[in-house]
Amino acid sequence: MDKTIYVIGHRNPDTDSIAAAIAYAALKQRQGDCGVVAAMAGEPNPQTRYILDRLGVPDPLRLADVHPKVRDTLNRKPVTVGLAASAYQALELFHGSGVRVLPVLDELGKPIGVLSLLRLSETYLLPHREAQREITTTLPALARALAGRFVAGGGDEAPVTLQMFIGAMLEESFFGRIAGHEPRQLLIMTGNRRTIQQAAIERGVRLLVVTGDHPLEDDLLQRAEEQGVSVLLTPHDTATAAWLARLSTPVAYLAERKFAAIGVAEPLSHLRQKLLASGEPAILALEEDGTLAGVATKSSLLAPLPYALILVDHNEPAQAVPGAESVEILEVIDHHKLGNRHTMTPISFITAPVGSTCTLVAGRYRECRIDPERNVALLLMAGILSDTVLLKSPTTTDADCTTIAWLEGLTGVDAAGFGQEIFAACSSLNNFGSAERVVTADFKLFQHGEQRLGVGQVEVVGFTEFYGMKEELLAVLADLKKRDNLYIAGLMVTDIATETTLFLVEGHTRIAHVMEYPQIEPHLYELENVMSRKKQMVPHLLKILARAEGGGPVG
Repeated sequence: MDKTIYVIGHRNPDTDSIAAAIAYAALKQRQGDCGVVAAMAGEPNPQTRYILDRLGVPDPLRLADVHPKVRDTLNRKPVTVGLAASAYQALELFHGSGVRVLPVLDELGKPIGVLSLLRLSETYLLPHREAQREITTTLPALARALAGRFVAGGGDEAPVTLQMFIGAMLEESFFGRIAGHEPRQLLIMTGNRRTIQQAAIERGVRLLVVTGDHPLEDDLLQRAEEQGVSVLLTPHDTATAAWLARLSTPVAYLAERKFAAIGVAEPLSHLRQKLLASGEPAILALEEDGTLAGVATKSSLLAPLPYALILVDHNEPAQAVPGAESVEILEVIDHHKLGNRHTMTPISFITAPVGSTCTLVAGRYRECRIDPERNVALLLMAGILSDTVLLKSPTTTDADCTTIAWLEGLTGVDAAGFGQEIFAACSSLNNFGSAERVVTADFKLFQHGEQRLGVGQVEVVGFTEFYGMKEELLAVLADLKKRDNLYIAGLMVTDIATETTLFLVEGHTRIAHVMEYPQIEPHLYELENVMSRKKQMVPHLLKILARAEGGGPVG
């Protein structure tokens, strides 16, 4: 089974995250890995949306989560049986396929029951003595099972229950055996024994089966038609015909009507729970319209997933797309601190203290001696300029600057002008549509011991709009802090022109005493020459938390 490999950034993706995913997926495809797909774990922020539209680059695939679903491990070619199939046909399917449960489908492909090998075996191998004679079937189904043909009578598809007797003894002895039985409930099976045939017809039995394909004599045939006796000729010998007759019952009459089912879109964990709770050997997986998608068993839980992940611009589980902990991670390309989980096998892990993940992705292009297509090169340039705030952030390295120069040479575009265009077009907070979107568009969670903090960041030109939205933004931060049980919830509003950040924070009451930056008003601090969340803001907040642990709580 070919795997799809999703290259995906963190939740609440920024330009660097989405640009890196698109560019690295494009590199993999250029190298012949056609199953690699660029993906994103959230909607693009206004800046990223502007860049994608400006460059005519399609959005990556949106993945709200990668929790394994029932459909991911399902065999889409289940062995099934129709309503009209006989028990014999079902046994052939069991034998040929090795399955233990057969879904019984109606004409629309929807399951109406299941037939288990265990129940079928118990029905035919361990019957009560009297039940050995009883056959529930339809006359056409019986004819099909015996490969026979009616020479008199016949019948519709109405079910009948018959008592089968074999006429292989003297007439007197035989009819002593069937005395007391209602003739219209009898199936008499015999070979070319005229006396048995004639006696059965005279008594008006429901069905006479003549084995060995022996023809019925004309006078007996005429009498059978007069008596309303159906006569079936079969080429099989009597022993084989008797065995096949018992297996002629349509599975519609043998199927268990109650069965366990699950939707294909449900999490694989739900299937695990159902398999353990129900004790059933198999559970039917259904499409949204109720048709059968496949049969899930315990082995389905062990089947490899049809997709894996390459993480870019993050390596911490808390920032990954939901469900990533259940999926194989093949590679990581990141420029943040390490917080990754363990892996089952060795993986490619590329990390360096550079200003942008796009710098690392561009480096992979250069190592592979492959020039990115022009739009991909511009996307990489945009990612670097965005994450380093036009190469002004303290996270900017020589590698970032060298990469920008290389991309300028490939594209013929002046990076400074391109960057100014991007920030000028996207600096308005009104582009986000709501205060909640301003805070959450690039909001990241960080862990310090048992405490968590969340910090969002937006870039602006001037703080006028911010002051107009400040109270709304603070209310959103308060809700986030409460909802996610955060120690601190803050928003960095960074003016790229003055290289100053206003930090709006919902935290503990004594945070002002340890913040070490001027407090302009309650909940708001001015941080001159602070532009980087990763290198400046978060390390400073972690220092505050450490101080709180060492010298008493902050609030």
